[in-house]
Amino acid sequence: MDENLLLSLIENNAKMEVVDLAAALNETEENVDKTIKDLEKNKKIYGYHTLINWDKTNHDVCTAVIQVNAKPERDYGYDRIAKKIYNFPEVDTMYLLAGNYEFLLIVKGKTMVEVAKFVNSRLAVIEGIERTATMYVLKQYKNMGKLVEDDNKDAAERLLVTP
Repeated sequence: MDENLLLSLIENNAKMEVVDLAAALNETEENVDKTIKDLEKNKKIYGYHTLINWDKTNHDVCTAVIQVNAKPERDYGYDRIAKKIYNFPEVDTMYLLAGNYEFLLIVKGKTMVEVAKFVNSRLAVIEGIERTATMYVLKQYKNMGKLVEDDNKDAAERLLVTP
């Protein structure tokens, strides 16, 4: 079985039924089901996600992108400091980068003030962190390859015409 094709199909639609996956892969349902379980066990598949447009709900979510400069530790590099950071529940996603910053975080809270308090009182004070730069997400256009629909897109694209 082509595991990469299976993974690609699941990544694009996690709700795809095993019967449909089997048909797309020209495999038996039992073989697809067993392969998926093996991929989950080996952590090649380590979660399933639902994309939600929180702007269309009554749930407040503030998302921030935070760049972090950190000093590596002898024998550990960035791993120990990364663990201190990614264990915070506010940290949704974390990457180690090559570039001007060592880490890129996506942090979520209810408000900008809540995110700012997290950065000031919990993140920036970690030993080894030298600098942070916080940017707040104002609007989301695309998430994980999917466009976030805007009900007023036609109105925004129209130009005002005056005589």
